[in-house]
Amino acid sequence: MDDVDAVTQAVLTASRLLVAVSARSLAEVEERVTLPQFRMLVVLATRGATKLVTLAEQLQVAPSTAMRMVDRLIAAGLADRHANPHSRRETLLQLTAEGQRTVESVTARRRTEIAAIVERLTPVQRLALVEALNAFNKAGAEPLAPVVEDTQAHPLGWTGELPGAP
Repeated sequence: MDDVDAVTQAVLTASRLLVAVSARSLAEVEERVTLPQFRMLVVLATRGATKLVTLAEQLQVAPSTAMRMVDRLIAAGLADRHANPHSRRETLLQLTAEGQRTVESVTARRRTEIAAIVERLTPVQRLALVEALNAFNKAGAEPLAPVVEDTQAHPLGWTGELPGAP
């Protein structure tokens, strides 16, 4: 196995771990929200009031798919829609207070579990992991996550922007 294969295998294994962490962090709210719906909540938390078309673009789904997701989030009391004050023909989507609390709660659980895993690493391993992940994120055009003090504006470090988007 060459270096690319070894790294690819390690990243696939790590991604399984992170997906498991993500799934566990959603367990408390899984009756109300799926992982794709949570991603939509995070985009809304990051961007604020957003048009459906923009939301669909950010999530890389068809507008009809985004609309069905929004309808479910509205029915669950996690999002709402209102007329755009600048263009009454447009509708904006935004989180409700309950939607914001859901994002914050899931993010806190995820952060706690990831921190517990990281604490098992030695300081040298932690530094190597940070350097490797930063390089990986840069290669994939994923912006760095904010420091803990700045998590309110960007939960989980997601920006709501597509990789490589201006």
